[in-house]
Amino acid sequence: MPSIPVLDLEAVLKAVSPLAAIERVHAAFLHFHAGEWSMPAKIYLPSPPFGDFRAMPALGGELALLKWITSFPGNPGRGLPTVTGVICLSDANTGEPLMLLDARSVTALRTGAVAAVATRALAPPGANSVGIIGCGLHGAWSGRCLAAAGYASGVCADPDEAAARALADELGWLAGSREQAVRCKIVCCVTPGAEIVINAGDLRPGLHLNMLGADGPGKAEASIGAVASCTLFCDEWEQASHGGELTGAIEAGLVRREQVGELGAVLAGDATGRPRAASVTLFDSTGLAIQDLAVAAAALEAWHAGAVEAQTVRL
Repeated sequence: MPSIPVLDLEAVLKAVSPLAAIERVHAAFLHFHAGEWSMPAKIYLPSPPFGDFRAMPALGGELALLKWITSFPGNPGRGLPTVTGVICLSDANTGEPLMLLDARSVTALRTGAVAAVATRALAPPGANSVGIIGCGLHGAWSGRCLAAAGYASGVCADPDEAAARALADELGWLAGSREQAVRCKIVCCVTPGAEIVINAGDLRPGLHLNMLGADGPGKAEASIGAVASCTLFCDEWEQASHGGELTGAIEAGLVRREQVGELGAVLAGDATGRPRAASVTLFDSTGLAIQDLAVAAAALEAWHAGAVEAQTVRL
């Protein structure tokens, strides 16, 4: 077995810029919608009461990927990150492992990238102000990707005021309250999903919501009433309907399959996006392995081009 390159968190972020991640994730949704890329269902392995492990495979572009990642909400109290994990990228023709990558950085990049892709597709024309609710790792990269995509002003809100200020200073935005953030034209919620941060009273004509934090059963960032009041979109119906922002409204009988558009279909022109400028749109992002594959493939190409250095291991 030859030596395998390994990219740590900093190397991944050096290899793939926000704009490159946005471009690759946009293309991944089109490939998946066209049936050119495949993605079996995400597998959850609970580790009660601490958190859970998730196994996420995908195949496309002559590459195969397996992401082994965790969500352990109590880890910050131990001085550890909530999300940790590793990605194995393989040759789909031979099965040979090609690269190992830090999963936190890939997840952060693809989360931020999909926020930009969905906003471009679903926000009303001229909407430019962004509210970020939750300024941790994924919230920060959502802000960075939206800023890279041309969204020039925003409000960063977080119970950790220092985190909100740090992100706001970096982006040239403002640090503020949740109430100030939800008054922006585009709102990204990137919280752990343990409590509601968007209620029906926060909705107003022309708002676009990216719900990025509720990525598993029992999590929600928006109330059922708020979800049911929006024009709805998701990354992939099967995953979102069982473990995403839509789940509670679906279980309550307030949302049906035909009411929810998939982002890939909208990007391909096979489904309608925002029906009217005054509509309130909500995109439920549960996180897809095809997005990880897109970012990991870009990192592999950057390494081959000599744009980033890697550690190596021999198995």
